[in-house]
Formats: sequence, structure tokens, C-alpha cells
Amino acid sequence: MSELRWKAVRPLRHRDYRLLWTGLAVALLGSGLWLVALAWQVIELGGGPVQLSVVTTAYSIGLLICVLFGGIAADRLPQRTVIVVADSVRGVVLLGLAALALVGVLEIWHLAAAAVLVGAGEAFLIPAYTALVPRLLPADELLAANGLEGTLRPLAQQATGPVIGGLVIAAISPGVAILVAGLTYLFSAACVLAMNLRHEPASSDGADEAAPTGVRAMVADLREGWSYVRRTRWLLASLLFGTVFVLLILGPLEVLLPFAIRDQLGGDAREFGLVMAAFGIGGAAGALVISSRSLPRRYLTVMTLMWGLGSVPFVVLGFAQDLWLMMAGAAVVGATGSAAMVIWGTLLQRRVPDHLRGRIASLDFFVSLLLMPVSMALAGPAGSWFGVTAVFVVAGVGPAVVSFVVIWFGRMRSDELAHPLDQDEGAEKLITAEA
Repeated sequence: MSELRWKAVRPLRHRDYRLLWTGLAVALLGSGLWLVALAWQVIELGGGPVQLSVVTTAYSIGLLICVLFGGIAADRLPQRTVIVVADSVRGVVLLGLAALALVGVLEIWHLAAAAVLVGAGEAFLIPAYTALVPRLLPADELLAANGLEGTLRPLAQQATGPVIGGLVIAAISPGVAILVAGLTYLFSAACVLAMNLRHEPASSDGADEAAPTGVRAMVADLREGWSYVRRTRWLLASLLFGTVFVLLILGPLEVLLPFAIRDQLGGDAREFGLVMAAFGIGGAAGALVISSRSLPRRYLTVMTLMWGLGSVPFVVLGFAQDLWLMMAGAAVVGATGSAAMVIWGTLLQRRVPDHLRGRIASLDFFVSLLLMPVSMALAGPAGSWFGVTAVFVVAGVGPAVVSFVVIWFGRMRSDELAHPLDQDEGAEKLITAEA
């Protein structure tokens, strides 16, 4: 057991990765803190659900519009520079917002404008982070690195950050909480600046140093990324499955779960918080366990079945009459989903060529974001027409059925045997062959 724990944290031996990870950890705390501060700042300004919806939608718009451009930037520019600029922009925007709040001149439209910029900053940061990690670590430690991130994200962003935000707001004000969130982003930028990267080319293997710029160049970059996805069957199948998974799972989880808790358990916000906490803790545990051992030999099949069969306990949320049973179902779904995400992130870093990695990561993020609002918009009417229980049954069984189709369509069983990872063949040879 001690050997497994050591393997899970082995990437932290590398100074540059340790700095990057520390910055990410603090920034995730700030993101969780910012979400709570944002809601209470809207309330303090006299706003209601409509105003809060406008502000959160503004964040989604900034994220969605910029995420594909973020992938291009990650492939064309030094990734460290992209991360520093993205974190700095987010930090400065929140410091300005906090200043407006503390002097008493803040308005709702200020929050919406800031949310667009914060979303845009995150859209540039995520592809750059995904592309930078493989430059800091050997290939056999990428699974552990993704496991560390998968463990950290729910604990920092969904648990600790909101708790700190609530305490700061209760003790002082939402404006001070926004100020603290802004400082976390600047701290993250400082950590990345402290890295000792000697040489960071603007583009990697196969990319021309004198690459053209402008709208045509960006369109060409996007077309190159999409062409790679189309001809890489396992990647196309996985992205298509991801769209179905988000469509079926997210809306019921975010929209219908509170009503299931109210109607089936007679519960309120406390029980809802416990179920969501179980989901987050399960996710952290799943990420830690999968990253504590070698990548599965059947990595594509295992990943897809973890998402597919791992969603079946979601059915429990639709009929459970006991809180512990609902928490158990949520924990299993969280654990399997997070473990699959760790494998997925590792595959993006090990099987996608360097010069395309940022664009493929941004395309993955874009696909998920695109159907997120659709899932939420459909969940409410579907619950009213067919009943909450029926929707949870479809959400649990649907991904399981689709996963077997995806494994067949993506020819995953033959692909993973032909392209072994963490076996005798090295990942570097595989990436060169696929490039």
C-alpha cells in the first residue's frame, strides 16, 4: 500500500511540475471561493435567480467562445506564457471587481463583464496546462499526475474553496472573498513564472516555426485538429461518447437531484449537500486509486466501461428512499467517472502528437461545454413529462448501452493491443508513429 501511495505522488518530485501543481491547487481554491462569492454578491446587490443566471451564463459564454482559440494558442505559443497571462488576467479582473465592491459602486453588469473575462481566461489555461504537463514529466508518470489533478479538483474546487468562501463572506463581505480569489490566481501565475523551463518552443514536432498567422491560419489549425480526430478512430469514438455522456448525466445531476431528494427523502439543502459531497469524495478516491497503479493494458476498454457501466448506479438516485443509499450511488458514479477521466487525460498527453495536443484538449473541452446547457435545458421538461425516476433510469442505463457500441465503433480492443502503453513499447515511439 505504501508503494502505491508513493507512486501516486511521484510526479511531485519534479520541481517544475511541483510548482505548476501548487499553482493549480491554489487557483482551484480560488475558483471555488469565487463561485460562492459571486452568488452572494449578486444577492447583496438585490439580485435574484434571474440576475445570477445572467452572470453565470456570461461565464459560460466566455469559456465557450474562447476555448478553441485557447487550443490554438497552446499549440502555437509557449504554454507557460499562456498560463501566466490567463491567470494574471483572471487575477487582475477579480481585484478590480473587489475594489468596486469594497467602495460600494459595484453593479450586476460589472459582475457579468468580469465573468466573461474569467471564463475566457480559463478557456486559454486548460489546453495550455494539458499540453505543458508532458513536457515536465516522463511518460510513465503522466497517469499519476492526472490522478493527482483528479483528486485535487473536487477537494479544492468543490469542497474546500466554497467552505473558505462561506467563512470569509460570513465574517467580512463578498467583496473581500472576491479579493482573495483574485490573489489566488496571481499566486498561481507566480508559481508558473518560477519554473525553470530553459527552452519552450512556440510550436512542437511537425509545426513550422514561421507558421502563418491571421484568420486563415487559425481556420487551418482548427481544420488540422479536426482532421486528426476524424482519422483517429479511438479518439473520435471517445469524443462522441463524451457528448452522449454529458447529455444524459449532467442535467439530471444538476437539475433533478434536488427534487429527487425532496420527494423521495423529504430532505432539503443539507441532504443535497451530503449527496454532492459523496459524489465529489468518490471522484477524488477514484482518481487516486486509478493513478496508484499502472495504466490498464486494455486502457480504452476499461476507460469506456468505467464511464458506461459506472453510470448504472445513477439509477439508484431515482428511487432510493434512504440517504445512505443515494450517497453510495453518487459516490460510485463519481469514482468511476473520475477514474475514467484520469485515463482519458493521460491518453491525450501520451497518444496525441505534441503539436496537436492543445487543440485536441480544447476540442474535447468544447464538446463537453456545448451540450452542458442542452442537458440542463432538457432535464426539467423530461422530469415533468416522464417523471424523475424514469429520467434517472435513462441517465444510468443509457451510457452503459452506448459504451458497448462505442467500443465496437472505435475498434478499441484491437487498437489498444496494437498500441500498448506502459508495456515493452515506449510511448515516445507510439507518438512518433501516429504523428
